[in-house]
Amino acid sequence: MENREIEAVDKETTRINDLAGAIHEYFPGKKQDIRTYSPLTLAYIGDGVYDLIIRTMVVEQANRPANQLHRFTTKYVSANAQSKIVQMLRDSFTEEEESIFRRGKNAKPHTMAKNATPAEYMRATGFEAVLGYLYLTGRMERVLELVKLSVALLEAKTE
Repeated sequence: MENREIEAVDKETTRINDLAGAIHEYFPGKKQDIRTYSPLTLAYIGDGVYDLIIRTMVVEQANRPANQLHRFTTKYVSANAQSKIVQMLRDSFTEEEESIFRRGKNAKPHTMAKNATPAEYMRATGFEAVLGYLYLTGRMERVLELVKLSVALLEAKTE
């Protein structure tokens, strides 16, 4: 491969890995230091990223009616499921991710999940904060790695 071709592949890989950066290019706004984001803001965006990944995974498994897609999706995206996932996954967190998780878990949300205990909801919020942080810092590959591991751990536990 020529240098230009390699540079193009590297640039595309970086662009895919930095989905947030690509979105910012199309919809420029105020660029803010990620360290100033509240853990609940990180959890907010992390929830969306996680939901999109899981929905994509579920849709790619089979073309099903929407109610079935929703049922399969909630198996992974509920606060209860995310709480179980993060308890199994925490040993896989880096020091930085563990710090973000603790900040998210200890944040004081204004709402609680209907079908989860406050402790489960707080763990799920911490998990979403980690995913949001990684997404906003352009580490989509790590997000996908954690979600893939999460799905595998959850499926192994339910078998």
